[in-house]
Amino acid sequence: MSTTTVITVDGMTCGHCVNAVQTEVGKLDGVTDVSVDLSSGQVTIVTDTAPDAGALREAVEEAGYEVRI
Repeated sequence: MSTTTVITVDGMTCGHCVNAVQTEVGKLDGVTDVSVDLSSGQVTIVTDTAPDAGALREAVEEAGYEVRI
């Protein structure tokens, strides 16, 4: 059973930003799909296991952005 998680990321301004976040989050174990809405900053992540919030945050920070709390 898959799980969908939506987070909001601050600082993305262009397509390159979107690609960076998709790439880093997509590398995480269990992630099967990542979609990013640039205008709202929302990132929708589909996983086949429960997502690790810390790992998600680290992946977004690795891409150079921050998760809005």
